[in-house]
Amino acid sequence: MWQNRNIELIWHRLQLSTFRSNFQLKQQDFVYLQKKGMDTMQAHARDFIAARLAPAFPPKDGKQTPWRGHPVFVAQHATATCCRGCLEKWHAIAKGQPLDDAQQDYIVQVIMYWLKQRGAQSVNSGDHLQ
Repeated sequence: MWQNRNIELIWHRLQLSTFRSNFQLKQQDFVYLQKKGMDTMQAHARDFIAARLAPAFPPKDGKQTPWRGHPVFVAQHATATCCRGCLEKWHAIAKGQPLDDAQQDYIVQVIMYWLKQRGAQSVNSGDHLQ
């Protein structure tokens, strides 16, 4: 059964996965992050999760998250929040049930944590992400 989990523990588990830890933001992703800011990224993440993951049986599940084109998409693959199968395997959020508000908030927090970690690693000291 799903429960609110420690995001730092999930981060460390994901870093142990060669596949998950290899995801990186591209230069255009960093530019977009700096231009739009983290508040906008969080709003986009909420919208993407609500539309693409929250339904009990999302359309095209397993293929609904693009691999690139938006920093949140990259973060979703890196954090295993890209489809219901990955959510079940990595985050113990069962398939076949709509995501409740707490689950959606948790997923957004995981995505934002990754974006902040990855963004902080690559942004010059004078260019702070919000």
